[in-house]
Amino acid sequence: MMKRGMEVGREEMIEIIVTEDMFAAFEGEVVHPVYSTVAMTYHMEWVSRKIILPFLESHEEGMGASVHLEHLAPSPLGSTVTLTATLVEIRTNSVLTKVTAKNQLGVIGKGDVKQVILPKEKIIEKVEEVTFLIKNKL
Repeated sequence: MMKRGMEVGREEMIEIIVTEDMFAAFEGEVVHPVYSTVAMTYHMEWVSRKIILPFLESHEEGMGASVHLEHLAPSPLGSTVTLTATLVEIRTNSVLTKVTAKNQLGVIGKGDVKQVILPKEKIIEKVEEVTFLIKNKL
């Protein structure tokens, strides 16, 4: 499964600038005009996905299995957030990354992301199965 070469210690990084669409908001109402936990979760998953992308075979895809994060400090509009993922564990069909998020003042979040690597066919089958079950229970 997956191409050779992926090793523990591999790192990827993304840098984002906090925009209003990343604010903590519910049902369109901004609660806090700062980088939200939802946006941080998205970016942690994205930087972790970058770890596996070069190693996926054409018939494979990664799926998020879990995200654990601690949102430690706010980051306001226009601030730069750098997220770094480090590969800490490789199993037969899963990878685990540790992720840190920092702004100009220091660490604002940390956590880990687990991704499962599956054949695309199996993912399609699972989606079709759950779609069928839900439609037939309505």
